Amino acid sequence: QVQLMESGGGLVQPGGSLRLSCAASGPRLDDYTIGWFREGPGMDREGIVCFTLSDGDIYYADSAKGRFTVFRDNGRNTISLQMDSLKPEDTATYYCAADRRSTAQSQCELVFGDYWGPGIQVTVSS
Repeated sequence: QVQLMESGGGLVQPGGSLRLSCAASGPRLDDYTIGWFREGPGMDREGIVCFTLSDGDIYYADSAKGRFTVFRDNGRNTISLQMDSLKPEDTATYYCAADRRSTAQSQCELVFGDYWGPGIQVTVSS
């Protein structure tokens, strides 16, 4: 069983940057698709970036393209999300999730995961 924990959230001004990390304990993540999702106030949970580690396939939702970058920390069971040029509408609780069966695009579009982290708050405000 995979256990996930997000870190790196907080308060940032518009235009600023944050790096979120998703640390996994249990099996190595090599056979999983890891997704980053967010749920804003009054909004449905949405997939923003999903990453299939076995083949390197990455899916970025339109809201993330050009601003967010996902990568795996070398030698660690951690997937990080670099978020730049943050906007107030990026304010949300951010979650990571792991799934063994989904492609990157399907995991993001279906908002699916076998395992989920507890979430972490990101607030973009001046």
